[in-house]
Amino acid sequence: MRHQIILLFIVNLISIILLSGCHSSDLTKNLTAEERFEIGKNLFNEEDYLEAINEFEIVKLQFPASSVADDAQYYLAECRFKQEEFLLAGVEYQELKNNMSSSPLLPVAQYKIGLSYYMLAPKSALDQQYTRRAIDEFQTYVEYYPKDDMVTDASAKIIELNQRLAKKIFDSAELYMKMEYFKSATIYYTSIIERYYDTPYAEPSFIGKVKSLIARSRYAEAMQDIEKFLDKYPNSELKNEAESIQQSIKESLQNKPDAEKIKS
Repeated sequence: MRHQIILLFIVNLISIILLSGCHSSDLTKNLTAEERFEIGKNLFNEEDYLEAINEFEIVKLQFPASSVADDAQYYLAECRFKQEEFLLAGVEYQELKNNMSSSPLLPVAQYKIGLSYYMLAPKSALDQQYTRRAIDEFQTYVEYYPKDDMVTDASAKIIELNQRLAKKIFDSAELYMKMEYFKSATIYYTSIIERYYDTPYAEPSFIGKVKSLIARSRYAEAMQDIEKFLDKYPNSELKNEAESIQQSIKESLQNKPDAEKIKS
């Protein structure tokens, strides 16, 4: 978060320099905060985001207590978002949330914080820092504003992002199985079962975990997990495979000496 604050400080400093240079004549005009905001809003509607930013910055810096200060801060963030500067947008929305706690724009700003990080979230094979941040921000939005208009969308995005995280872990587990690092595979499959039980990767992770346990000759644990699977997912498409594995485990246990069964 510290680097985001530094980044925002640099951007604001540059904006101040630009305002004092390119718009020095404008600053001398006797315009109200509301008039400045309207100029910025018109520029925003015309998709002239750079000039709009200048106007919103004037309102933000010169009229911090005005009736349109929160609107200016919000549209400043919107300009960043429209220019696909999603990290900066997230920081600007966050500033509205932090400094204007009575603004009616707080719900949409909270949603847009999540959306900004959602836009930064990479594909599942890449680092997931922004994915996790997006989930956290969307969950905050849903919890604090459960009746707001975008709750359904935010909830859907939480599901989507959780599936991305689950896929990343599942792919790692499958790779460990291919490399015959069975203990690591067990750990990764277990992580999905426990943390992402409501994703499509939960069922195959159960099967994968059982196979990894069998590969480690941990038949008793494997039997417990395959029975849990069949009890939890009685209509699973993987049911036939699970029952076949269960029968194989029974045969392995029957053929093992009692001491080895206890050890497993």
